[in-house]
Amino acid sequence: MGHKGLDAQGYFEREGSLGRVPRTFAPVVAAARERIAEAYGRRLHSAYLYGSVPRGTARPGRSDLDLLLALHREPADDDRDTADVLGRGLDEDFPEIDGVGVLLYGKDRLLSEEERFDLGWFLACLSTPLLGEDLAEQLPRYRPDGVLARETNGGLAALLPAWRSRVREASSPEEHRKLSRSYARHLVRSGFTLVMPWWGGWTSDLVESAEVFGRYYPDRAAQMRAAAAVALEPVADPAVLRTYTEDLGPWLAREYTARHGVPGRGRSRTVAEASRPAGLDGSVTGPGPR
Repeated sequence: MGHKGLDAQGYFEREGSLGRVPRTFAPVVAAARERIAEAYGRRLHSAYLYGSVPRGTARPGRSDLDLLLALHREPADDDRDTADVLGRGLDEDFPEIDGVGVLLYGKDRLLSEEERFDLGWFLACLSTPLLGEDLAEQLPRYRPDGVLARETNGGLAALLPAWRSRVREASSPEEHRKLSRSYARHLVRSGFTLVMPWWGGWTSDLVESAEVFGRYYPDRAAQMRAAAAVALEPVADPAVLRTYTEDLGPWLAREYTARHGVPGRGRSRTVAEASRPAGLDGSVTGPGPR
């Protein structure tokens, strides 16, 4: 593997492969392949794994199974119902996994210009082919620049109102646990992609992501390390969730916009413009937060 997840030319190397799937999870993956094909038939263009299972880092009984399905057309309600049934069935039949996530999209959307630096990048770089023709062959190669940073995780500000609503509505420890895991993951990923252009590479490891972020924002490093810990070991403490929605999340959203701009705007900016906003020089210490 190239330096920091990149090849010799500085492009992302695709992370994960079927060869890295841990032996414990091989029956789950085999069942997923069979059941996806049976459930969707000719509606399915291709299917992909992503997350810890194809990276080889999944933990039995604690990691979930993440699937991306590309249909020949935009998914309808019955397609989503099928995905729900598929996910529940796999989760119930295989104690090795703790939940199943299924992303469902039409192939034209995955290949569209609008999704080129978001879903397209996600499929081409972070998803492992499981079934069908690999759509990555129709997508460009990617570098860890500011355009990619903006388009992949620059939408945090728009998510925060819904996050706050879910926290208010959550009433059980299990609900709090699930939200803490989801929000912590998102915040760590966003923190890493904020600084990704200056670090000059890619990692999906949450602990490493938090450490890389902390080199550029030392005043927030402890918070991000704590979020990485919660992402791996969820907690049922509502106070942790409020910290995410009222402190770390809003700060990160503001900083992201200040550094990279608003997603969907200015995609034609050059890499040089997009990857080095004023005030960040790429040094390991960095300037810290504004």
